[in-house]
Amino acid sequence: MTYVVTDNCIRCKYTDCVEVCPVDCFYEGENFLVIHPDECIDCGVCEPECPAEAIKPDTEPGLDKWLKVNAEYASIWPNITIKKDAMPEAKEMDGETGKFEKYFSEKPGAGD
Repeated sequence: MTYVVTDNCIRCKYTDCVEVCPVDCFYEGENFLVIHPDECIDCGVCEPECPAEAIKPDTEPGLDKWLKVNAEYASIWPNITIKKDAMPEAKEMDGETGKFEKYFSEKPGAGD
């Protein structure tokens, strides 16, 4: 098992999860975070820290797509280990549906 970041993170990008991760397995895109599935130790401390409730265990049904997205982008985006400000539109974007199709960016974030 591993944890994955799902579409509600897109254009919110709260980084509370990053701050508590004991193994620094988060990677930063322009408007989204991902978890490296091979680095995640399945401790679960990140899940309750996400204000957008975008972090889920990959054992939940229907998360195969997100496991693939997390694995793919964790291998090319920079590592992030410190908390940063959320995106300016985070509160208004929280809960919007279809964010991956509408807003996902493949561009990397700044990382640390």
